[in-house]
Formats: sequence, C-alpha cells, structure tokens
Amino acid sequence: MGISEQVLAALPELGQGLWLTVQLTVMASLLSLCMGQLGCYLQLRSYRFWRFIGRCYVSVMRGTPAIVQLFVVFFALPTIGLGGQPMLAAVIAIGLNSGAYVSEILRVNHSMVSAGQLEAARTLGLTRRMTWWYITTPQVLRASLPMLVNEFTILLKTTPLASVVALTELTYSGQIVIARTYEASTVMTIVALGYMLIAFPLIKCARYFELKRG
Repeated sequence: MGISEQVLAALPELGQGLWLTVQLTVMASLLSLCMGQLGCYLQLRSYRFWRFIGRCYVSVMRGTPAIVQLFVVFFALPTIGLGGQPMLAAVIAIGLNSGAYVSEILRVNHSMVSAGQLEAARTLGLTRRMTWWYITTPQVLRASLPMLVNEFTILLKTTPLASVVALTELTYSGQIVIARTYEASTVMTIVALGYMLIAFPLIKCARYFELKRG
C-alpha cells in the first residue's frame, strides 16, 4: 500500500492530532486518578451520606454512555461562561467517566491493607485522614498499578469520542484528511499506528507492574 503525496503532506496535521490526543489522555488520566481517589474515599467513609454520594457517582458514570456524559458536559459549560472549549469538555467528561472505574479498582485493593497497620496508626495518634493519605493510599496505589495502567489504556481508546464535539484529536484529524484525500484505508492505518504509538508504552508498563507484583 503506497502513500500518496496528499497523505504525506497531511502527516503534520495528523501529528498535531496525535499530540492533542496525548494531551487529552494525560489530563483526563490525572483527573480520573483524582476522582477515583475521591470516589473510593467517599465509599469507604463511615457516614452513610458520604457513602451514598460516592456510590451515586460511580453508578451514574458506569451506568450511562460516555458519549452522553460528554454532551452533558459540553452543553453545560456555557452556563458557567466556559462555552466553546471542546478540550475542556472532553477532559472533564472522559476523566469523570474513567474515575468511576478507578474508584472501584482502588476500593477492591483497599482490603489489602491489614487491620494491624490501621491499629498501629491509631496507636501512634494519626487521624483517620492522615492514616488514609500516609498509610493506606500508598499501598493501595502500589497494588493497583497494573489495573490502573490498563484503565488508562482503555481511556486512551475512549478519546475519539471527543471528535463529536469537534476536538481535532487524532481520529477527527484523520476524518478531515480523508475528506480531502479520499484515501480512507491509508489514513486510518496511520491513525491506528498513532494510537499504538501511545498505547505501547502503557501496555509495557502494565506488563512490568504485573510481573513485579507477581
């Protein structure tokens, strides 16, 4: 399969889309991790109200399509004076969606922290919040690393949804180039290679952490 001059000329455009996809993936992953921590913390609280809030967040994010969540965020932003920012909408929507799954990953691994360590923390005078951040969280994150990296790989494959709000990430850039060159198979092969370029380090990291954990 040869590459025409038109497609070669469009490579910088696809490169810009690739870079935008990297930025979106990184920012959404950071938000996902923060929301996952918060969701996990709320679900493990002793107060019923906070547990209810945490479970509602997880249930809504996991029970509704990501594309619907993206539209809700995109059309809600103008009400607070942030209209016309597809990147912000995509980061928030994809990050919140992934955060629900991260929350469940962390919650499941929370049981790995022994009761003896928690009792020792109380004996040393640490508050529940200090125990969470300095004793529990580091161990839970370490145990969750393989699953977290896998979740961020899935998040990467969710980023093409941002094309529906006209964010020129890699997939949308590819669609623009196809409309101009009519070479769908060539362009989409390049787009697929672009995603593999981002995903490969994540896959290798997940494998490394799995082997180290094993």
